[in-house]
Amino acid sequence: MFNFDWLSGVSQETAKMIFLGLYALIGFLVLLLPTEYVYEGIAKEDRHWWNNLKIWSIAVLVILASIYNHF
Repeated sequence: MFNFDWLSGVSQETAKMIFLGLYALIGFLVLLLPTEYVYEGIAKEDRHWWNNLKIWSIAVLVILASIYNHF
C-alpha cells in the first residue's frame, strides 16, 4: 500500500491547480513536436488535418482538463 499521509496538508484547490498546470505543460511539449515528426510515414499528398496527432492530443488534454476542472 502507498502511504500518502504526507499530502494531507495540500488543499484540493492546490492539487487541482497542480494537475491543470501539468496538463498545460504536456500540451506545450506536444506543440513543440516538429510537424514532419508528427506526419512521419504519411506521404505529403496524403496528409490531411485529421492526421495531425498534435490536434488530437491537444483535444484529449482539453477534454480531460475540462472534466477535471468541472469536478
